[in-house]
Amino acid sequence: MRKCLALAVACSLAPVAAVAAEGARYSAIFGGKNVGHVFVTTSGNRSTVDYDVKNNGRGPTIAETITFDKDGLPESWTVSGTTTFGSKVDERFSRSGSRASWTDSTGKGSATLTAPAVYVAQSGSPWGDQVYATALLKRPGMTMPALPGGTLRLEKGDVLDVAGAGGPLKVTRYTLSGIDLTPETMLLDPDGNLFAAVSPTSIVVREGYEGEEVRLRKLAADWTTERYVAMQREVGHDYGAPVRIRNVRVFDPTTSALTDPVSVLVNDGRIAAVEALDSPATPGEVAIDGAGGTLVAGMHEMHAHLGQDGALLNLLAGITTVRDMGNDNAVLDALVKRIDSGEVAGPHVVRSGFIEGKSPFSANNGFVVDSQDKAIDAVRWYGARGYWQIKVYNSMNPAWVPAIVAEAHRLGMRVAGHVPAFATVDQMIEAGYDETTHINQFALGWVIGKDEDTRTLFRLTALKRLPALDLDGPKVQHTIDLMAQGHKAIDPTLGIHEMLLLGRDGKTPPGAVDYIDHLPVGARRDAMKQLADTSKPGDDAAYRGAFDKLVDVVRRLHERGVFILFGTDTGGSFSYHRELELYQKAGMTAPEILKRATFDSAKYLGEDQHSGSIEKGKHADFFLVRGDPTRDLKAIKTIAMVVKDGHFYYPSEVYPKFGIKPFVAAPKVVLPHAQ
Repeated sequence: MRKCLALAVACSLAPVAAVAAEGARYSAIFGGKNVGHVFVTTSGNRSTVDYDVKNNGRGPTIAETITFDKDGLPESWTVSGTTTFGSKVDERFSRSGSRASWTDSTGKGSATLTAPAVYVAQSGSPWGDQVYATALLKRPGMTMPALPGGTLRLEKGDVLDVAGAGGPLKVTRYTLSGIDLTPETMLLDPDGNLFAAVSPTSIVVREGYEGEEVRLRKLAADWTTERYVAMQREVGHDYGAPVRIRNVRVFDPTTSALTDPVSVLVNDGRIAAVEALDSPATPGEVAIDGAGGTLVAGMHEMHAHLGQDGALLNLLAGITTVRDMGNDNAVLDALVKRIDSGEVAGPHVVRSGFIEGKSPFSANNGFVVDSQDKAIDAVRWYGARGYWQIKVYNSMNPAWVPAIVAEAHRLGMRVAGHVPAFATVDQMIEAGYDETTHINQFALGWVIGKDEDTRTLFRLTALKRLPALDLDGPKVQHTIDLMAQGHKAIDPTLGIHEMLLLGRDGKTPPGAVDYIDHLPVGARRDAMKQLADTSKPGDDAAYRGAFDKLVDVVRRLHERGVFILFGTDTGGSFSYHRELELYQKAGMTAPEILKRATFDSAKYLGEDQHSGSIEKGKHADFFLVRGDPTRDLKAIKTIAMVVKDGHFYYPSEVYPKFGIKPFVAAPKVVLPHAQ
């Protein structure tokens, strides 16, 4: 969600442009569908904001009140309501003279201002763009310090012509950076008022101009591409010569152990050789000192919804392949082409074809269908374009699933998915699912009634019933038997359940302990905002017990030989490292986890002949860490180098471009002319 900001100053500025003097109305559009609104009403020096979005049966409901001083600058700001997953919001900011104070989910904060500063609200609406644009446009260099920390910067882009019910307009693109990991894009009209907040996948646009949605999202993708094309030229090192990585041990999935120290050679995007450490170099080689570290084959993020912003961050985390589990098909297709051509950096992408049933709770990705025939047509569309599998979603009519499975299997595709509302996981396994998605979806049928609707947040809140469940009971054992006997797989996404069930306001999440201090302030604060509402008596303990129960379910599945896939559904990158750690709680060892994340996943995808291990002739997809991850899995969190298709990336060089403090230094590189 975009951040909502209020201006806090220690001294008076000249009056700023009118802030939506008569109010403003915006439509929120995702997947081509209007999913909500932002309505602003202004009376005197007071503006109220009504922000409500619902997609996939969930979304934020936020009310804001801003009071402006005589110079048009915010004097107070309150934000209340609920977040996407239902947690309560009660955020407050105020300024009196040079003293600013605020309360958000991380606790209370205050500052004595000696210069103008911008407060970044944790849970605000997209209309915050209007407030900070007004502030930054008046500042030299369009730059201003931010509260609680960091610096905001606004950069001006090109001017566009747009058309709609309000008549033709010229709007100017501005990019905001300095708070979160990636910049945000807004469009302002000639009076400096917000016209749209836009990304490649969604848009909040002034009412009457919804017809510009597709064009503006495409432009947003192009603008984002420009950033990453420039970044790839700077940080994607193609040495144009053989590269010898000396003094490294290699994780060998056939033994689940490290080799003795060796040299690994890369040439023309492939692993040219794995040689004894004392093998002599040949003329013209680039030399990289591995310093006794460990090389691990590139890992597989098996539950991604990949976007251009996340592509490079996943790569820097040692993830060289992602399985996309549902996306805007055209947006993903364009991104894959850019990655495959080397225009931008990112992992290899294995695509899942997303099919959802039409309902008031539909997720607006892929194809949303209202008949079995249209569902079959969607399967054929994906099959003709080489998709690896079909993914079925919450609002699908369960009666159509057998036909979907049959057609997908006929076309050589697998089928995975959620459990459609009013169905059970047992029914989906019997209908032919090859894989089930999310451990909550897997377990819910044991604790809910046949008429209870899982298309809403109920599919998360019902987890409170799990602590009382007997996992040795017949219902549970029958489902596990079906999985084991049918040789089915499961993609549990344990990490997102840890965030949902264990995250608490103001506390560092268990999964973020090792990296949160490296993040920019906006990302740190977001991480410390809980997802679930635990305000009712007993909820806290129930959710904690539910997570323990889910981990136990995964442990039992693993013990029965069910194939466990490692995916996050949270964007991968740092959260993928935590995902892997969690499977130690489910009884898997560090070597088992490394093998599953690398070779086993490649084999599952049918790609083990050219990826998944560090062997002569395979793709040069691997990463370097200083320690031994077979002894301490945390070693994968301090990556010094990533190689993908023979391009070399050094996280310490790239992370600062996202506002991330590096973890370890890059290895020493010696070019041929310097030897």
